Amino acid sequence: MTKVKETMKAVGLYKYLPIDHQESLIDVELEKPVPTGKDLLVKVHAISVNPVDYKVRSPKDRVESVPKVLGWDVAGVVEQVGPDVTLYKPGDEVYYAGSITRPGGNSEFHLVDERIVGKKPSTLDFAQAAALPLTTITAWESLYDRLGVSNNQADNNGKTILIIGAAGGVGSIATQLSKYSGLTVIGTASRPESADWVKGLGADYVINHFEAFLPQLKAVGIEQVDYILCLNSTEKHWANMAEAIAPQGKICSIVETDELLNLTLLKNKSVTFVWELMFTRSTYQTPDMIEQHKLLDEVARLVDEGVIRTTTSETLTPINAANLRKAHALLETGRTVGKVVLEGF
Repeated sequence: MTKVKETMKAVGLYKYLPIDHQESLIDVELEKPVPTGKDLLVKVHAISVNPVDYKVRSPKDRVESVPKVLGWDVAGVVEQVGPDVTLYKPGDEVYYAGSITRPGGNSEFHLVDERIVGKKPSTLDFAQAAALPLTTITAWESLYDRLGVSNNQADNNGKTILIIGAAGGVGSIATQLSKYSGLTVIGTASRPESADWVKGLGADYVINHFEAFLPQLKAVGIEQVDYILCLNSTEKHWANMAEAIAPQGKICSIVETDELLNLTLLKNKSVTFVWELMFTRSTYQTPDMIEQHKLLDEVARLVDEGVIRTTTSETLTPINAANLRKAHALLETGRTVGKVVLEGF
């Protein structure tokens, strides 16, 4: 007797279409996956949406033969484990961002390598936890791995960081981590509600990213900044960053650009420029891939101790194509504050 394969609900796409098209994201039924190796099979309780979702989904002349599932933020419960798993067991509550090279988490069940998974903060529900993983990993790696910021507060006494786009998902975490690390934090925002959000997360000062940086910094008594984290339009802010950065300072950006950047602007100050992509470790299976597991566990501890708070700004229910299209449309405006989360299938 042939065993009937189990199926699961998911949201995916065949065609890459504008988000206002009904087929840009569709409800589908897929085969429920089975964990092997170091994989966990996670029952998905909540997801959140990031710019990477709409960048991958953006219109292009390609048609998928099987539904492509997006989604790189998940909070859920371990259902089954592969034979090589050592960190988790069925019933464990987890949160993670997953890998860009594998199917995303917009499905009832999801496979993920245990080395990039963290224990869900116990003080958060699944929706609140789902807002955190991708932005947390990006912010943490940007600050501590790429910019080389010390996590010892004494080392950062008198040091400054400028966070461009501080009200967004990554900026909301980076602001909190920077403040926790003892840095003086200057965030950029352009609207009263986003400026209030940034201040509420602990930023010492807020400046407008549509105006020249240096005069605004000098107006609050800051001559230059030691670190810059660019989370919005690298090429648009390039000259402003080059002017505001201190000699021997460091700039990190997470935003790709099609334009050529004039690196010579950084030469006289011997400034370091570095990229951050949180998918690098999982894509290339780097030897230190487990660092993402460690940092997610550490941030869960900081959340449970009240040091870091979740950045959920809106929750939609249930997880389906209509609500995901709505979430993508919100993000594409470029004006969202915090994170948009979806909960329950």
